[in-house]
Amino acid sequence: MDTPPPSAADRPASNDNDQPAAVLTSDEGRWFRPSSAEVARDLDVNPVDGLSSDEVARRLEVHGRNELAEPPRRPGWLRFLDQFRNLLVYVLLGAAVLSAAVGDFKDPVIILIVLLINAVLGYVQEHRADNALDALRKMLELIVRVRRNGEVVEVPAAELVPGDLVLLEAGDRIPADGRFLVAASLSVDESTLTGESVPVDKDDRPVTESGDVPLAERHNLGHMNTTVVRGRAEMVVTETGMETVVGQLAGVLGSTDNPVTPLQEQLDKLGKRLALIAGVAVLIVFAVGLAQGDELSEAVLGAVALAVAAIPEGLPAVVTVTLAIGVSRMAKHHAIVKRLASVETLGSTTVICSDKTGTLTLNQMTATALASRGQMFAVDGLGYGTVGTVRSDDGPVTDLGGLEAALVAGVLCNDAHLTTDDEGAPAIVGDPTEAALVVLAAKAGLDPEQLRAASPRVDEVPFDSATKFMATLHPAGPDRSLVVVKGAPDVVLGRCATVAGPAGPEPLEASVREQAVAANDALGAQGLRVLAVATRELPVSAADYTGDLAAEVSDLDLQMLVGILDPARPEAVAAIAECHRAGIAVKMITGDHASTAGAIAAQLGVKGRVVTGADLEAMSDEELAAQIHDIGVCARVSPQHKVRVVTALQSLGEVVAMTGDGVNDAASLRQAEIGVAMGITGTEVTKEAGDMILADDNFATIVEAVERGRAIYDNIVTFVRFQLATNISALSAILLTRLLGYPAIFNPIQVLFVNIIADGPPAMSLGVDPPKPGVMDRAPRDRNERILSGRRLVRICWTAAVMVALTMWVFLSQDPTTKPSEVAGDSAYTLAFTLFVFLQMANALCVRAGDLSLFNRYTLTNRTLLISVAAIVASQVVIVQVPFFEKIFETVPLTLAEWRTALLVPLVFIAVEELRKVGVRLVRRRSAPAELAPSAPSAA
Repeated sequence: MDTPPPSAADRPASNDNDQPAAVLTSDEGRWFRPSSAEVARDLDVNPVDGLSSDEVARRLEVHGRNELAEPPRRPGWLRFLDQFRNLLVYVLLGAAVLSAAVGDFKDPVIILIVLLINAVLGYVQEHRADNALDALRKMLELIVRVRRNGEVVEVPAAELVPGDLVLLEAGDRIPADGRFLVAASLSVDESTLTGESVPVDKDDRPVTESGDVPLAERHNLGHMNTTVVRGRAEMVVTETGMETVVGQLAGVLGSTDNPVTPLQEQLDKLGKRLALIAGVAVLIVFAVGLAQGDELSEAVLGAVALAVAAIPEGLPAVVTVTLAIGVSRMAKHHAIVKRLASVETLGSTTVICSDKTGTLTLNQMTATALASRGQMFAVDGLGYGTVGTVRSDDGPVTDLGGLEAALVAGVLCNDAHLTTDDEGAPAIVGDPTEAALVVLAAKAGLDPEQLRAASPRVDEVPFDSATKFMATLHPAGPDRSLVVVKGAPDVVLGRCATVAGPAGPEPLEASVREQAVAANDALGAQGLRVLAVATRELPVSAADYTGDLAAEVSDLDLQMLVGILDPARPEAVAAIAECHRAGIAVKMITGDHASTAGAIAAQLGVKGRVVTGADLEAMSDEELAAQIHDIGVCARVSPQHKVRVVTALQSLGEVVAMTGDGVNDAASLRQAEIGVAMGITGTEVTKEAGDMILADDNFATIVEAVERGRAIYDNIVTFVRFQLATNISALSAILLTRLLGYPAIFNPIQVLFVNIIADGPPAMSLGVDPPKPGVMDRAPRDRNERILSGRRLVRICWTAAVMVALTMWVFLSQDPTTKPSEVAGDSAYTLAFTLFVFLQMANALCVRAGDLSLFNRYTLTNRTLLISVAAIVASQVVIVQVPFFEKIFETVPLTLAEWRTALLVPLVFIAVEELRKVGVRLVRRRSAPAELAPSAPSAA
């Protein structure tokens, strides 16, 4: 074997330049100057069979995985120290220093212990969020088609090695650097490397220019992370990982931090406003304390307690963890959300524009009927299994006769391959629609691979959404060649001059053309997708042909029309009905024939009339916007039509989710608020453009993602309500007792317990709640809605007022002492502290229930919250009754009567909340729209 490809260290280093990639070389032309055969020989690979599994394993060990080195992570100990870098910690540390300066060493020690606990909890939360996002990145791993051991298989791009043969089509991302061995009408977008926005045409010819050749002019090379925008290619990998051009630039390009979401920005601003309010309150309490004769240290600690009570320092962290864990849970249900901010938008989705094939249907394309030579045939068997028969009105077809030529043509103009999965079940590699033709030939007794070997492809015109056909050229004899065309019936029929008849080609006269159109309509009316297959013989051998194959796609002989069934997904029917309940409109946008799309839409329950791309062309933007709500199906559309539909909906204020799988769908995915790319059939271009990837290509997964997006937003609203109610009520209670002439109702250590220990675990539990019952029985929320709307602020203030009123009522009824020196021995303060913690737990349960009654089965579904509440209640008992903790928290044991009060008063709080919820449900029942359930629960 020849020497392995050189490493990056053997190449010249790049200099500082606006276009650093343009000056990088590829081993002084080792790969782009020789012929493709010489490159294959240099890499010791057979272009027909590819590498063997043993050789791949050996090279993988030598060259390593095909991955770019990640920037070094911040060490764990530094990330732990980062937990101490916030305003609250600085305030507490300052208070600890002041307290120690006046001779009080107990409070500083307790403060440091609490800060340590808080840092550990914060570090663990951050670690959980990082793990969730790491798992998400692994799910987005690129899968590529390669030829190994003489077979076409799919493997992770990270397992590619130099010498691997990669098969590429329009929309694929090039997974490594390599030399093109086959390039059919190939164009590649290299803007990420060269900065040039125009795609570059590629071929397999050697570069003959002398001297250094700029990167953009190496027309036979492909580079990692560039994208195929047109055509088809076979590429032999020359460099992987950090040895690629992108790898050399990785250090130059660096990395960027994940931006915060709009919701996180909102909460950050909220925290700063509350800190400002707390600052004013702190000054008031400090002044009141000095005026009432407190020592300086006591006045400072009292003011610090108020500051701790007022600042909701955990909100941004809890939001980050909630979003990250929520995204991770979505991924386990096949919805891979790429950006945290998209989770916020999901809950606001008002319209879902979905492709048909594979999303609303199973995408197990099966040829079930065909028309050829004036006769209709039925085909048995569904799926990719080759068991089945072709039947005419007279029974199974045993002698194919002239039908064989049509079936052979369907196999030749085709890139799909039949294979088996890991469990031995029939599977395919390639496009499902093309696979249906291969399975059809196999059912008729033909061997697709033998047919392709006997008539190898010499030239081709790849399928393009603009032309709607694919053409290939094959040898047909010593001085003849065969052009095979496959595509949309109206396009192919328009290029035909004859039609295959029982006795041979017949002129395509008006009556014959009408029969063909009628056969096409009959198949489409059954909900079948129809493909036309046609041929043409050229009087020149395939080896000698040098013309433009696209120009030969005329004067064709129509061989057959094939009706392909893609049944509706049963779960899609239920998902669309759920969308209607949730106030979300569903529109089918497809390239299929109008009759086919309409038949499937009727099965699925998609509402609205059917229009075609031609109809859309005839409408102005204003007319389309005026009619778009009445349109349910857009058939025979182009990618430009999809963008127009999205734009029309957005002009009416709709929040649009758009699905796509093809390279030309990227524009509409970017235009939509939520671009949804297909994970199985989608190209890498659409996956890059999309905000979400469906790992199972299933429409029901979109609806489930919307439901979870709503639930995550509800959870964030819930714990914001919980934490702010705690902060506002604690601040108010402390401020009120000082203004009434009493010492602060809570000392700094108790406030730390309330704000960190009793607040953190329940808040985290609320952040990972499962969806509430009926979350999809209400209209989508306004995407411009603020997390702390006026209605929610009133609700929070109401809750805080009830908590403060109940706490102060019990506190004042105990006749508390007014002498600060006697506070530690006064049970009124201990009872108030205990009652407040119990009210916190009651509020957590009530807030979590939303507008539902607390007394229902849903209350028991969040075991984490129940465990947190039980643990905090038990901790409070220990703090009050165990002598060691009594000294730390300055508490005294409570009597049975006092414990009874501490347990019964929260029931009063729950009763008040239940009455409020009854009132909310009554008002909502009277004002809710008729089409939405009036009892839909809300986190508001």
